[in-house]
Amino acid sequence: MTEHYVDRAEKAIKKMIVVDKNGKEKINLTTSKIRNILSLVSDLYNDAQRHRSEELSDDLYNRVQYLKMRMAYEAGREKTVKNFLDTANLLQEINRIGKSKKALLEFCHYMEALVAYHKFYGGKEN
Repeated sequence: MTEHYVDRAEKAIKKMIVVDKNGKEKINLTTSKIRNILSLVSDLYNDAQRHRSEELSDDLYNRVQYLKMRMAYEAGREKTVKNFLDTANLLQEINRIGKSKKALLEFCHYMEALVAYHKFYGGKEN
């Protein structure tokens, strides 16, 4: 059995915890950076939910590819975002979606779990 996406999300966020010079644990990724990515994912999720077929339409598939490109762009701009993408294996997770509606919905849930654990483990606000 493969590991549940919630457990994978918690492990990924825990890996991002660092200890600052005062000995306090923190996550360098800001909430606004992670929420920017989540907003794109949420739009995809809503549209995929309404999609009747189990195979993604060309439009939804292209939007998944756009999401992948945007994540790569944000990672190139900000080291903390790159660390997040790498630690959570987000680009590989996107590659696994292919044209599968089920895989897209699971990816969206994984992203939501990452945001939840980021908040739970004290991710910075700004």
